[in-house]
Amino acid sequence: MKVLAVTNLWPTEGSFRGVFVAEQVEGLRKLGHDVDVEVVAQSRGVKDYLLAAPRVRRRARAARYDLVHVHYGLTALSARLVGRVPRVLSLYGSDVNEPWQARITRLTAGHPAVRVYPSKRLVEAAGDPAGVVVPNGIDFDFFAPGDRAAARSRLGFGPDEVVVLFGAAPDNAVKRYDIFTAVLAGLRERGLPVRELILPGPGQVRADVVPKFAAADLLLVTSRQGTESGPLIVKEAAAMGLPVVSVDVGDVREVLDDVTPSAVVDFPPSDPELVEALVAASARVLESGSRSDGRAKIARYDQDAVVRQLAAVYERALTL
Repeated sequence: MKVLAVTNLWPTEGSFRGVFVAEQVEGLRKLGHDVDVEVVAQSRGVKDYLLAAPRVRRRARAARYDLVHVHYGLTALSARLVGRVPRVLSLYGSDVNEPWQARITRLTAGHPAVRVYPSKRLVEAAGDPAGVVVPNGIDFDFFAPGDRAAARSRLGFGPDEVVVLFGAAPDNAVKRYDIFTAVLAGLRERGLPVRELILPGPGQVRADVVPKFAAADLLLVTSRQGTESGPLIVKEAAAMGLPVVSVDVGDVREVLDDVTPSAVVDFPPSDPELVEALVAASARVLESGSRSDGRAKIARYDQDAVVRQLAAVYERALTL
C-alpha cells in the first residue's frame, strides 16, 4: 500500500516531538508498506496550516497514493483537497479536548474514511461512536529493563537514594511541575528523602532517556486534567518495570490496570487535595521498594502489534 502521512508531529534535530508518529511510520514500512511523510507547520510556522493545502494536494496527485493518513486535527485542512484518495484522521488529545481546536478540526476535517483515537476515553470525549481506537505503541526492544546500578552511577545517584522522575520540561505548563515539586516536598515531610530527575535535557539524544527510566524509583505524572491522550511515557515506564503514580489523564487508567505497584489518582476539587492524594499514593508505591510487573501486563502496546492494527484500519478505509 502506498501511503502519504501528513503530520505536524515529527522529530527533528534530536527532539522528541512526534516520535510516536515516526515510529509508527517506520513500523508500517517494516510491514512492507510504502510510506512518505509531509510535515506541516513546525519549521514553517503556524501559517503553514493554511498554506500547506496546495503543496499536499500536488504531492498526493503526483504520487498516486492509495491513502492519506492525517495526524492531528489542526493538520486536517492541509489534506482536505487531496481528491478522492481515502483519508484516515488520527486525533490525539487537545484537538478534541481544547474547545477552539475541536471547532477548527470539525470545520476543516471534512469526512475522512476513518477517525482514529489513541484511547477509548478520547473517543467518548469526542462523542464519536464511529471512532476507532488504535493506541500509541512503544518499542519494547528500546524500552527494556537494564542495569539499574550502572544507570544510577552514571547519573550520580547513590544506591540507596530514592529518585522520582518527571517526564517533561519543567516549563511545560500542561505537565504541572508545580504539583510535582509539591508532592516531593510532601514526601520529604513524611521522611522520604526523595530526589528529582527530569527526563528531557539540553542536547539529549533519545537513547539517554533509557538510563533515566532505569535509575528512577518512580515516575510521577501530574498533568492538567483533560490535556493528555496518553501520555506515552507511562507505557515506556511500565515496559521498563518502573512503577508509576499518575493523575487520571488520557488512557493512563487503562494502561496501568493490574500493573503492580502503580497507582492512578482521581482529580479532587483543589490542588492541595490533589497533592495530598499523590503524596499518599507515591509513598505507598515507594515503600514497596519493588519494580513493577508492567512489561508483562502491557504487551498489547508493543509497536509491532499496534502497527498491525493500523494497517487493518487502512485496509478498511480502502473499502469505504
